[in-house]
Formats: sequence, structure tokens, C-alpha cells
Amino acid sequence: MRWFGIALAAAISIYPLAARAQATPAPQATIDQGLAQLKNNQPQQALSTFQQLLQANPKDVATNLYAADAALQLYKGDLAVQYAEKAHQLDPNNWKVHTTLVVAYSVADRPIQRNAERELLHKLHADPNAKDAMESNGFLVDMFPVKQYRIEAVEFFQPLGKFHIYYRFIIRNQQGRRVWTINAESNDFDEKSWEQAHPQKAADGERQFQVTGEGNDKHVDYRMFSGKPVYDGVKAQVLQILNAQTMPFPGETS
Repeated sequence: MRWFGIALAAAISIYPLAARAQATPAPQATIDQGLAQLKNNQPQQALSTFQQLLQANPKDVATNLYAADAALQLYKGDLAVQYAEKAHQLDPNNWKVHTTLVVAYSVADRPIQRNAERELLHKLHADPNAKDAMESNGFLVDMFPVKQYRIEAVEFFQPLGKFHIYYRFIIRNQQGRRVWTINAESNDFDEKSWEQAHPQKAADGERQFQVTGEGNDKHVDYRMFSGKPVYDGVKAQVLQILNAQTMPFPGETS
């Protein structure tokens, strides 16, 4: 039975070390840690960090929004909606909550709720009491993957700049770096001649639009179309352009 005594002695000698190891507390997650993970293009790690924080403090509005952001970068729309709606319950008048909700509903493919948030954001932009909204040019309305890229769609409250940009689609590579931009715009120069040629369409509120691309000091005119600036229609055209792209964008070579 000598072997039993040796084994028992070994177990006794090891046990205090194991007990001390188990007693060592796990590192506590922090907001700064999660934000750094988001910045470093580590959304899965960030989501885990924010979820750990929410277990301890589920009613923290900012952490719910950060968790929604991390979920969005993973294209987990339903999970993003869950966190964004929780933040809305806690702080229904928070402008940042609504800017997160609109993207969450887009990624979750819930266009009715998305459009309701878009309408609300436009109302807030016109509200003198909503300072943050009034000072903003637009908001992120959608996020979606195409091939190896992440596309971020921005909707402007008013057409932006001299070319009157209605929507801007930012194309990012797998490292999160912007490599190209696609704009849906309707400039006044082309619009005047179009209105003369199509008076009835102009009277019905339609315009002529140009879809253009730019990046790394390069410019591409993709196509033109007439109609109203309906987001889903513009997105469909941008998807056609992106899916037809076979060469790297000029911005990828810089």
C-alpha cells in the first residue's frame, strides 16, 4: 500500500496550490477594455466584455448601447435590437439610443421599425430642444456585408454639399479601414435640364440622381436614375455595383 501513501501525500501537497489558484479572482471587465476591443476590430471580444458588465449592471444605458454596437459589427441584428430596446426602455429620450435602434432594426431586417426610427430622427433634427440631433448632418442607417467588405450606409438629414448627397455608403475592408465611398447625389446643374425634359415627374417630387464612387483621389460615375430618394431602392443599386466589382477598389492599393 506504499503507493497509496505516496499518492495521498502528493495530493495533499498539490491541494493548497489548486485551492489558491481557484481562489484567484478572474480579471474584471471594464468599459475601457470593451471600447479598446471595438477600436481594434475585435467585436466578439468586445461583446463578451460588455455582456459580462451587463450581468453586474443590466440597467446601464451606455453599456447596453456598446453591446448593441458590438453585436451590429457581428451582424447579429436580433441581439443588437435586444440591447438597443433595453437602452430605450431605460432612457427613451436619448438621441444616441435612437441612432442605435435604427441600425439594429436594419440589420435585423425589420424595415417597419427602421422607418419609424428614421422618421423620428428627422423630427428630432428639426426640434430645437434636441441639440445633438440638430447639430448632426445625418446618421448611420444600415450596415451589411458584401464579399469581404463591410458597408456602412449614412442617411443625411438634408442633401449634403454642392452635389447634394442624399446617401453615402462607406466601404471598409476586413481591418475596418475605409477603402471606397459610393454616393447617391442629385446636383442642381443636372437637375435643371432634367426637370425641363420631365416636368410631370418633377412635379410629382422626383429628381435625377447620380451614383458615384470616390477614394484615393479617384472618381467613378457608375449610373444615373430618376425617381425619389427611397433608401431601399438606392441600396439595391449599390448592391448591384458592389457585386459586379471584380477589381480591388483604388483605396485598397494605397
